[in-house]
Amino acid sequence: MTTERPAPAPAAALIALTALAPISWGSTYAVTTEFLPPDRPLFTGLMRALPAGLLLLALARVLPRGAWWWKAVVLGALNIGAFFPLLFLSAYRLPGGMAAVVGSVGPLFVAGLGAVLLGQRPTARTLLAGVVAAFGVSLVVLKAAGALDALGVLAALASTVSMSAGTVLTKKWGRPDGVGPLALTGWQLTAGGLLIAPLALLVEGAPPALDGRAVGGYLYLALANTAVAYWLWFRGIGRLAATQVTFLGPLSPLTAAIVGWAALGQALTPVQVAGMVLAFGATVAGQVVPRGRLVATGGGSSSGLAEGRTLGALRDAVGRRPATRRP
Repeated sequence: MTTERPAPAPAAALIALTALAPISWGSTYAVTTEFLPPDRPLFTGLMRALPAGLLLLALARVLPRGAWWWKAVVLGALNIGAFFPLLFLSAYRLPGGMAAVVGSVGPLFVAGLGAVLLGQRPTARTLLAGVVAAFGVSLVVLKAAGALDALGVLAALASTVSMSAGTVLTKKWGRPDGVGPLALTGWQLTAGGLLIAPLALLVEGAPPALDGRAVGGYLYLALANTAVAYWLWFRGIGRLAATQVTFLGPLSPLTAAIVGWAALGQALTPVQVAGMVLAFGATVAGQVVPRGRLVATGGGSSSGLAEGRTLGALRDAVGRRPATRRP
């Protein structure tokens, strides 16, 4: 019989540090709508990923070797390069928070792929927590919905599958000997940014003119919201079970809702508060893993499953500025 236990104190501290990543991503909506040019989701994704990746490469001073050249490209595509465009497409085409609801099943995808690729059979607790987390997120973000767009639904599902596959593959491949999470993060952000660059130029054209507010917003997104946050996220998934990290995802839409209430004057209904309680409870329950899985061997990384729920929930977050900007 498989026994379960809460994470010990060192793992609890690691979980808390890793949780800072989705909490940071919860601010993306407010920063994007208040500071950045409207309707430039791909350019925003490029400005987040590529400068952050190049900065981390300069700090780490380590390049991939051998098979890790193509592995870094694959992981960068799954975690960044494919995820960002699919996320933004679904957020534009789906009503309200529907993209977030689709994205919130990420832990269930990770559990299923982990069983196939890692031989880690999901527990009943994991599956139940995943269902509760998805339900709680839906209460927080889902508004009255119009007709669903088939392309939007497919894009949301594809973005969730992409990030789930990236999570499991990085757990399976680990990290090369002597390579830390800083270098691995830089590889993936750079590869993902380079994949987005031609798409952004083709779809959106030349970069927009930037004022001081936009420059400040992009600096925040590239440094704190991407370079630091993704390093913490990759570091966490390299040492924790994949499901533990993905269950931190609800913290992102919850943070977005709190920031919207505190900084943007958005109201929180009793139903949303109840959803927050459920989603947070599922997040805590998701940190309880079978004995022997508390610390993963090797390295590994994941990226925007958490952020996908935030941006998908608030489709304005992909670049559409509100009609009235608050001072």
